Amino acid sequence: QVQLVESGGGSVQPGGSLKLTCTASGDINTEDREYCLAWFRQAPGKGREAVASVEGGGEIRYKPSVEDRATISRDNAKHTLLLQMNNLKPTDSAEYICAARRGVCFLYSPEDYEYWGQGAQVTVSS
Repeated sequence: QVQLVESGGGSVQPGGSLKLTCTASGDINTEDREYCLAWFRQAPGKGREAVASVEGGGEIRYKPSVEDRATISRDNAKHTLLLQMNNLKPTDSAEYICAARRGVCFLYSPEDYEYWGQGAQVTVSS
């Protein structure tokens, strides 16, 4: 079992920045390299969409629309997954959710992820 807890959400003005943290616990603590970690987001009335993922071995992929504004990183020693978002737009407003799965990442297939956090709300408005 893996537990995921997000922190760092909040309200920010357009053009601002935000850093989200996902802290993992459970089996992943001793088997970090076996797990893919990813960030998804879901806006009201919309489906869950990928933001970025990082393999256990470190390979990173981004959703193209955020690639120039997002940085994902993982620290296996601290069991954390970070997402830095810059130049935020109102369309970035959503609940940001951390996810994990054993094995490789499937960035565009949220149904393949076994473990999910509760989510952190990000609101971008002036």
